Amino acid sequence: MEKRTFWYATFLALLTMVVSGTNNFLTKIAVTAVKDPVLYTTLKNSIVAVFLFGLVVLFKKWPEIRGASKKQLLQLTAIGIVGGSVPFALYFSGLAQTTAVNASLIHATLLIWVFLFAIPMFKERMGCVQWLGVGAIFAANLFVGGFTGFKYNTGELMILIATVLWGAENIIAKSALRGFSSTTVVAARMVLGSFILLLISLPRGGATVVLTLNAAQWGWTLLTSALLLGYVLSWYAALKYAPATYVATLLVPAPLITNALSAVFVTHSLQWTDAASSLLYAVGVVLVIVFSDKIAKEILPRKALASQTASFSGKKP
Repeated sequence: MEKRTFWYATFLALLTMVVSGTNNFLTKIAVTAVKDPVLYTTLKNSIVAVFLFGLVVLFKKWPEIRGASKKQLLQLTAIGIVGGSVPFALYFSGLAQTTAVNASLIHATLLIWVFLFAIPMFKERMGCVQWLGVGAIFAANLFVGGFTGFKYNTGELMILIATVLWGAENIIAKSALRGFSSTTVVAARMVLGSFILLLISLPRGGATVVLTLNAAQWGWTLLTSALLLGYVLSWYAALKYAPATYVATLLVPAPLITNALSAVFVTHSLQWTDAASSLLYAVGVVLVIVFSDKIAKEILPRKALASQTASFSGKKP
């Protein structure tokens, strides 16, 4: 993997982490304001889907889709279902029944599911020092401030199922990104996913409720839609150029951002646990990044590496 490609993917993964943590905090407010979580996520995802469809047209990505094999089309369809629709409905329905911090902590288990899927599928691995970094990141979650314990309710179960599905999506997407640009895969995820969510939402009177939304509700929806757009674009671009386990690891510290925002705007207090959590997150991220470049070269299949490098440089593999 070219050095510039590695750092490009690292920057995108860290950017995705910051956007994810921020969006998690704001989404808790937004879903409470809109009141119907399924309608909210359908509306938000549909707005993002429209923008992504425009990007596909603008950057002339249609030839990728027209020339796709049946296997590739099945991959795009699976991403729309497993990543862009069902887990969203589950996650935001669950978020309405628990706290943003709890949701972030459950979502942090994404790393576990990605490791379970990616290691046997893509033969990805990490060095000993990197595993120490992963351990530090996981330990940091135990010190997240504002956490008062899990409720063990249906909402948290929904969020866990959604997280497992998103873990599976990482693997499907990683495979699909070998033959498509990240823009095309993201567009397939959000457009198809939004269509499925519309099928779920419309029979429940979603269209009628949309017409009754006030300015504040629309404002929260548009703000979180913009963050979601940035999240999916940066996440899939990072996933195209780096191992799935590496990208997932750098997404896990998102609760740090959520917790910091909660401390500033909700609890108005900063505990010693916040400092401990921040330190562990920082140490973990540094260890994973610093010792990843060599490992990344070794674990990516040569064919995929050639394709990724060519894609980054604009040349045909």
